[in-house]
Amino acid sequence: MTGPLVVLVGPMGVGKSTVGELLAERLGTGYRDTDADIVAAEGRTIADIFVDDGEDHFRALERAAVREAVTGHTGVLSLGGGAVLDPATRELLAGRPVVYLSMDVDEAVKRVGLNTARPLLAVNPRRQWRELMDARRSLYTEVARAVVATDGLFPEEVAEAVLDALELRLPAGDITPPPGQEKTV
Repeated sequence: MTGPLVVLVGPMGVGKSTVGELLAERLGTGYRDTDADIVAAEGRTIADIFVDDGEDHFRALERAAVREAVTGHTGVLSLGGGAVLDPATRELLAGRPVVYLSMDVDEAVKRVGLNTARPLLAVNPRRQWRELMDARRSLYTEVARAVVATDGLFPEEVAEAVLDALELRLPAGDITPPPGQEKTV
């Protein structure tokens, strides 16, 4: 089965893009983010797509973007937080090197600030984040070959944990974050 070396799934704000870029650099391969693909193709933000066309339209765009990326990208791939809601996407991910990056709600508040730039968190963000996670956690786990908890870790530490979880061996390298870097993803 051809496809990505690593597929990252998890909630918004968990650090899929940051960790994905680090992994791609370490593995000497390309990085792709399906949310970025959608924004580039549509010429507008995901929040605007939600507002203008609704969640169903966005999910259709997401489903197509994920299918194209999973079948056509051979590097590191990050999927949007809700991509796993689609049964066809979950089926497409079966048997692939998928890692679920997890975090708890307190960590989410620190990282995302649970602000209104996230369309699904516009009203009562903390409660909505919990509800989203209650609905999605089992789906993330279902598609994942491994789960990596990101709480309190530097992005470099998360990337190393992903490599370990998938047993991807690289030349020894320094995973120490640069001086002054905060311990968040």
